[in-house]
Amino acid sequence: MTLNKLGVHALVFSGGTTPSEVDYAIAQTKAAGYDILELSLHDAQNLDAPAARAALEEAGLDVVCSRGLAFDADVSSEDLEVVARGAALLQSSLQVTHDLGGTILTGALYSAFGNFGRALTPAGRSNAVSVLKDLAVEAQGKGMTLGLEICNRYETNVINTAAQALALADDIGEDNVMIHLDSYHMNIEEDDFVRPFQLVGDRLGYVHIGENHRGYLGSGHIDFTSFFHAMADIDYTGGITFESFSSTVVSPTLSNDLSIWRNLWNDGPALARHAHSFITNALEGTRVYS
Repeated sequence: MTLNKLGVHALVFSGGTTPSEVDYAIAQTKAAGYDILELSLHDAQNLDAPAARAALEEAGLDVVCSRGLAFDADVSSEDLEVVARGAALLQSSLQVTHDLGGTILTGALYSAFGNFGRALTPAGRSNAVSVLKDLAVEAQGKGMTLGLEICNRYETNVINTAAQALALADDIGEDNVMIHLDSYHMNIEEDDFVRPFQLVGDRLGYVHIGENHRGYLGSGHIDFTSFFHAMADIDYTGGITFESFSSTVVSPTLSNDLSIWRNLWNDGPALARHAHSFITNALEGTRVYS
C-alpha cells in the first residue's frame, strides 16, 4: 500500500469537460484504481460543476483542477488590462475548483501558456506576483491551496526550474502556495531528478509523472528510479498524478497548446491501468516499511 494518493489527468480519457466526458473520465479513473481525477479548466464553460461534484463524490474520488492562461489574459504581461483579464480568469477557476469540492488549483497560474519568444520583464513578474498574492489570500478563505507548476521554456518564460519556483513563491509570500514538480518538464530543464526534490523539500505539494514523450511510463528514457527515490528521500506523501497525451484524445484547444501531434497510445483506459501499476510498483520499491 502506498502513502500517496494517485491521480490521472482527465485528458487520458476525454478531450473536454462536458457532462458525458466528465462522467466517462470519472468512471474510467475509478475503474483503473486511482484516488484523484485532475480536470483541466480549459473547457470550463461546458462543465456542470454541481453534477460533476456529485459524480466524483459518488465514486469516492478527489479532484484537482489545473489551468494555464491565454496570451490575452496573461498575468505576467505589462499591459494592465491583459493582467486584469487573467486575474478574473484565475478567480473564476478558483471558484469552479471550490464548487467541485477541490482544494488544489495548480498549473501555469502565473503566465500565458505557450512559447513567448522573449524574456520575462521585471514589471511582468511583479504583476504576476501581485495577482497571485491576492488569489492566494482568496484561496485561504476557502481552505484551498495554489500550486505553481514548473513548466519548460517552450510553455512559459516565468518559472522553468525548482529554484525559480521557490523564488516566486517566496515573493508571493503566502503559506498556501506550494510547488508542483513534473517529470516531463524536469527532464528538459533540471540538471537531474534528485536536487529539485531536495531543494523544494516540504514545500512540494503536488507531482505530475509523465514520460519524456508523454507516452507509456517506462517506454521512454526518464530516470524514474532516481525520481521515485528522491520523492522517498524527502518523505513526500502528497498526490502523484499521471499525465499523458495522444492525438487519440483531442481537446479543441489544449491539444494544440501542448503540441500533441502524434499518436503515442490508442487506448486511454489501458494506458491508465498500466500507469497505476507502474507508479504503485515504483513507490513500493522505494518505501521502507517498519
